[in-house]
Amino acid sequence: MGADKTFARDADLVAEIGRDSVDVVIDLVAGPAWPALLDLLRPFGRYGVAGAIGGAMVELDVRTLYLKDLSFFGCTVLEPQVFAALIQRIERGEIKPLVAEVHPLRDIALAQTRFEEKGHVGKIVLEVAPSA
Repeated sequence: MGADKTFARDADLVAEIGRDSVDVVIDLVAGPAWPALLDLLRPFGRYGVAGAIGGAMVELDVRTLYLKDLSFFGCTVLEPQVFAALIQRIERGEIKPLVAEVHPLRDIALAQTRFEEKGHVGKIVLEVAPSA
């Protein structure tokens, strides 16, 4: 998929990558392993979050935040032109979303179950039948 290196969710990232070794972390997981993500960040690093599938409640030693001068930001609300530009790139074939599974809308409960199992890579898509 283009990554130079990947890690299992339960990997010891500080041991694998090194403390103070990255400038930006984009997190979709959070959960118990969250504090290690801050240990990875260099001083003045930026942490962006857009999900919490590993758990919404995390522990923060606030000294890590202020001693490293870290910036935290959410990344779920975008300017309208950002979404429009993304759709255009998808339509031109420049970006291809990774689809793990496609389910008809009538199987929404199954799709939700599959999502909650967290065994997929990519998006779980609900297919809506065209209106007559």
